[in-house]
Amino acid sequence: MTAPSDSGEGRARVGRARDAEFEPVYHYYGPHRAGLPPLIPYFRELWRRRAFATEMSRATMRGANTSTFFGQAWLIINPLLLAAVYYVLVTIIRREHDPAFFAHLTLGLFAFQLVGTSITSGATSVTSSGKLLLNTPFPRLLIPLSAARTAFFRFLPTVPVYFVFHAIFLTDVWSPKMLLSVYFLATMVVFGMGLAAFFAALQVYFRDTSSFLPFFVRIWLYLSPILWAPEQIIGRFSGPIMTLIQVNPMYSMIGGYTELLQNDAFPPTYMWISAAAWALASAVIGFLYFISREREFAVRVV
Repeated sequence: MTAPSDSGEGRARVGRARDAEFEPVYHYYGPHRAGLPPLIPYFRELWRRRAFATEMSRATMRGANTSTFFGQAWLIINPLLLAAVYYVLVTIIRREHDPAFFAHLTLGLFAFQLVGTSITSGATSVTSSGKLLLNTPFPRLLIPLSAARTAFFRFLPTVPVYFVFHAIFLTDVWSPKMLLSVYFLATMVVFGMGLAAFFAALQVYFRDTSSFLPFFVRIWLYLSPILWAPEQIIGRFSGPIMTLIQVNPMYSMIGGYTELLQNDAFPPTYMWISAAAWALASAVIGFLYFISREREFAVRVV
C-alpha cells in the first residue's frame, strides 16, 4: 500500500502547507463610525514594524549628514550660538552677568529643541512621503514616530556638551537626584511624539501648517522657562497670569528638568503630575487623530 505522504493527496497537502507558510498576511481595517481601525491589531502591527521606523530615521539622518562629524557638530553649535545671543541680550536687559545662567540657557534650549524638532520635522513627514504611502503597506503612524526618533538622536550629542558647562559653572551641584531628570526627559519625548503625529495629519489638510509652525515654536520658546527660571517669577505674578504661565506644558517639563539638574531640589508635586498628564494627553490625542485620518493620506498627498 502506498503511504499517504507519497500519494497525490499527500503531496497536495504538503504543497498547500508550504503555500500557507509563505502566504502574505493582510490586515483589513473595516469601516468604523469614528474612523478608527481596531486599535489592538493596529498597535501590534506598529510594534512589529518598529525596525521600519528605525531605518527611516537612519536614512533621514544620513540624508541630512548628521551621521558625519561636521553634521553632528552643527547640532551642537547651532543651539550654542543661539544660547550665546540670548545670554548677551538677557545680560544687557538685566545688567547682571551670571555665568551660571548660561548653563541654564544651554540646558533649556537643548531640551526645547528636542520637542521643537519633533514638531517641525514630524509635520512634513507624511506630505514628503508620497510614493511610500502608495507603494508600501504599513501603519502610517510609523512616519511621524520615525521623525520623533530622529529628533531624539539629534538631541543626544548635546547631553555631554551640557555637562561640560555644568562642570564649569555649577561645580557644587552634583547629586543622585539628577538621575530623576530622565523622567521629565521621557515626558518631553512622548509629548513630542504626540505633537509630531497631530501636526503630520494636520499638514495633509492645511499645507500652510509647516510655514506657521516655526513662528509658533519661537513664541512658545519665549513663554517657556528657558530665558527665565521658574523661581524668578514665583511671587512676582499671581492669579490668572501665574495660572496661564503654569498651564504651559513646557513650564512643568523643562522646569522640573532644570530643577533636578541645576538646583539639586525636588520639583513641586504638580510638576510631576502635569508633565505626565500633558505627555499622555498629547500622545492619545495625536495618535488617535492621526490614525483616524491616515486612510485618506494616499489620496490627498499624491
